[in-house]
Amino acid sequence: MCGELSLPGNVNWNAGLLLDWYDKHKRQLPWRERRDAYAIWVSEIMLQQTRVDTVIPYYQRWMQRFPNLETLAQSEETEVVRYWEGLGYYSRARNLRCGAIEVVERFGGKVPHTIAELRSLSGIGEYTAGAIMSIAYNQRVAAVDGNVLRIISRLENISDDVAKPAVKRQITALVHAKIPDDRPGDFNQALMDLGASICLPRAPLCDQCPISRNCEAFEQGIQQTLPVKTPKNKPEPVFVVAGILRDGAGRFLLRRRPEQGLLAGMWEFPSIETADKPADLEDLKRLFTEHTELLDITEEPFFATTHTFSHRRWFIAFYQLISNLQSFDMAESVWVDPASWSEMPFAGPHRQAAMRLLAEDMTAAYKERI
Repeated sequence: MCGELSLPGNVNWNAGLLLDWYDKHKRQLPWRERRDAYAIWVSEIMLQQTRVDTVIPYYQRWMQRFPNLETLAQSEETEVVRYWEGLGYYSRARNLRCGAIEVVERFGGKVPHTIAELRSLSGIGEYTAGAIMSIAYNQRVAAVDGNVLRIISRLENISDDVAKPAVKRQITALVHAKIPDDRPGDFNQALMDLGASICLPRAPLCDQCPISRNCEAFEQGIQQTLPVKTPKNKPEPVFVVAGILRDGAGRFLLRRRPEQGLLAGMWEFPSIETADKPADLEDLKRLFTEHTELLDITEEPFFATTHTFSHRRWFIAFYQLISNLQSFDMAESVWVDPASWSEMPFAGPHRQAAMRLLAEDMTAAYKERI
């Protein structure tokens, strides 16, 4: 397709009605208690591909530890990733820290207030820049995410793929034209809330929508068919077996993942990954017998689960191992006392396995006391 699309541009829906609804029904969210750019930046990065109810406790804990941009800029990456653990997409946390450092070094510690300068910071894209500009700096800038694409595609009855850059540009222009001069941040947040609570992906609550009377899709009864989006590829299955090895002092062997790639730099129990077939115990035995004499391995997994990333799905099982440990040398691996685990960022389900080990030890200690 060449050039820009010609979208209809329904001028009938009223921003005032949307804001009136927002004033009565807006969500009470912790990042709305302060309108400074840093708080908005943190919340918007956390909310990318993550549900609001999941983000709230992470945001509150983050702001207690990193209450301002300077504190974050002075922090160590390992600690930042640890505070992010469980939210996934860990590059977001690393970019947030890098962006804070860039603000300190390039902008004297003040989050910039132009789109170009904001977009120059690590991890800040068009949507996040629009949210910061409108909410923190009260500027007429659109913040168009998946919620907004869905709302506008229904209001305007847009039957083209909203993921296409040309369609998104046109929708952004339509949103920008509606932004009121006096309340741009509230307007963008009203659209966010409408998409989160009323204009839902499935079964939208059109009878509760303040602007449904001007929605072309609602008028034609086709709101559930919009927006049009190209289906995403299914996550690729990856089979993983991990070995849990403990020494005589009660420490466990942990290995740090490479600094690049999935879960970069995070800690895990040594593991084997295979994409073409399920990994088995023989694969795990070979990994460990290269470094020590393996005496025994449990036939049944200590813990097994699945863990889905955006592009792959782990099928992972943890097995307990017994070794003579007369000598051991595995690259990037160290013996770690469980007392230190709370300070370490674990990779995905490896944290779950670690917590089960701790619970098992606590149970055993309790039984010994009684």
